[in-house]
Amino acid sequence: MKKYFQNLAKALIGKDIKELGATEKQVLESIAEHTTVSENVNEAYVDSLTFGERVADEVSRFGGSWKFIGIFFSIIAIWIITNSYFLLSDDAFDPYPYILLNLGLSTLAAFQAPIIMMSQNRQAEKDRLKQEAAYQINLKLEIEIMRLHDRLDDLTSRQTSD
Repeated sequence: MKKYFQNLAKALIGKDIKELGATEKQVLESIAEHTTVSENVNEAYVDSLTFGERVADEVSRFGGSWKFIGIFFSIIAIWIITNSYFLLSDDAFDPYPYILLNLGLSTLAAFQAPIIMMSQNRQAEKDRLKQEAAYQINLKLEIEIMRLHDRLDDLTSRQTSD
């Protein structure tokens, strides 16, 4: 059987089995063992995340939502209105030009940007895993279709020769 798949690799993929990458070898092994190569990449990936990575994803998810924008806009508006009201009586806790508000916004941006970038990097990694899984499935399907064509050609040639 091993010799069959060595020949199959040479005939269908165009490479000797020793030249194949791990992905191609895995696909050929799944054909030989009649197993699947597909898996739920989302579940496998989520299970591998650390607590910090999960928190970063949640912060990123909330920070990029309309709910966050609405809450944030409301806080800023209340801050400005409140300080402007107290500014008229010289009791403002953050007088114009709202330096404390600017400090808070800068601090939020300084923390939020790297958290969002970490989340985006993980999403890119997840996308690469999905592409790899799709490649394995497509390669297996292509090889199986080629095998079926070979069998069909063989059966057709036997029938025409009889």
